Order: sequence, then structure tokens, then C-alpha cells
Amino acid sequence: MTMSPKSFSIKNWSQDDRPREKLRDKGARSLSDAELVAILIGSGSVQESAVDLSKRILASVDHNLQNLGKLSNAQLMTFKGIGEAKAIKISAAMEISYRRRETNQKKLDKIKTSSSVFEIMNPLLGHLSHEEFWVLFLNNSSKILAKTQMSKGGMTGTIVDVRIVMKQALEYSATAIILVHNHPSGALQPSKSDKRLTEKFKLAAESLDIKVLDHIIVTEKNYFSFADESLL
Repeated sequence: MTMSPKSFSIKNWSQDDRPREKLRDKGARSLSDAELVAILIGSGSVQESAVDLSKRILASVDHNLQNLGKLSNAQLMTFKGIGEAKAIKISAAMEISYRRRETNQKKLDKIKTSSSVFEIMNPLLGHLSHEEFWVLFLNNSSKILAKTQMSKGGMTGTIVDVRIVMKQALEYSATAIILVHNHPSGALQPSKSDKRLTEKFKLAAESLDIKVLDHIIVTEKNYFSFADESLL
């Protein structure tokens, strides 16, 4: 028997099976990931419901929400039933989740270990599909004066100007800095260019009586510390 396009509509489902009504009556925790995404996109296509479309999208990223957050709007729009407006809604929801995670972090007054840096920077960098280079500017008590994005690049690299970083360090009256960048590939080991850049920063900072305390490479689940590995 051939089902009519109308039968795919969530409106024709039982009240308990509709995602919005289910969230209202049973709470958000009762919904599957696909049902939550279905609420975001609102509707599917004439061939499939919003939930089935959401299941298909999630299957393409191994049902991993972190990987869903890495999809660009253009990649989301390759799925039939996802236009620009729906893609933007998904991207916005993913960004809210990352910002919520950052907001909920325990505030750290002092940087005591490399894991402290990872705790601060992973929500900002761990999920990205491109490289970014950030610097933490610290005072003499290892308190963070500022954390600043210095450059944004592609999947395999980003360029940072050492002079601009040193200029900002002087403006903040920082006595120490920590370099941080991410590896979207998940590879933890520093590249030759990472090591050269670290040496370049170290030499420039020493001439201004500023210490480079560490260079942290952040991935989605782990990190590499130049200081911990005695590379500084």
C-alpha cells in the first residue's frame, strides 16, 4: 500500500509521539537527539518526517552531536528538506550549547597547570573544523588578564603575527603569556612549524622580560603541553 505524503506529517502522529508535545509533557530529557533536532527544523519533506530527516542527518555524523556541530550550513543544506533557514537554526543551536558549556565552567582565577588551560580553552576550540590561535595574557600572580583570538585559519594551519601579540602583552602589562591553538585533525603531536613558532615567541618575549609559560595544542578530547613535555 502506498502512503500519501500527508501521512509523513508529524501532525498525523499520536499526541505522545510528537516531539514538541512530548517535550512539553515529559521534559526535554525524554526526547532522543533526533527528536530534539526535529523540533529545531520544524518540518521534513513530502518523503519523510522531520524526525526521520533528523535521524538521517545524525547517522551521517555517527550520531555524534559534536560532529553535527562541525557541519557547515552548506553541508547541512545537502540534505533534502534542509534549506538555509533550517541549517542556520541547527548551527545557532550548536553554538548556544558551546557557549552554555563555557558559561558553566568553574571560573579560574589562576592558571596553575596545563589542564587548567585545557579546561578554559576546550569549549572554545575543541569542536572547531578550522585552526585558531589564541593567547592568554597573565599577570605576575598567573591570573588571566585577557584571552584573545589572534588568528583564524584553515583546516591545517593559521598564521599569527608575533609582533602584534607582544604589543598586546605590553598593553595589558602582562608578565607572562600562554599560547594556545587547536588541531582539528585530532593529532596531538606538534608540527615542526609549531615548534619553530614557539621558539620565535620565546625569543621575542625574553627581550621584553615576558615569559612564555606554555604552548597548548587543543583537540576535541585531549591536549598537548609544551611545558609538560619539556619543550620550552
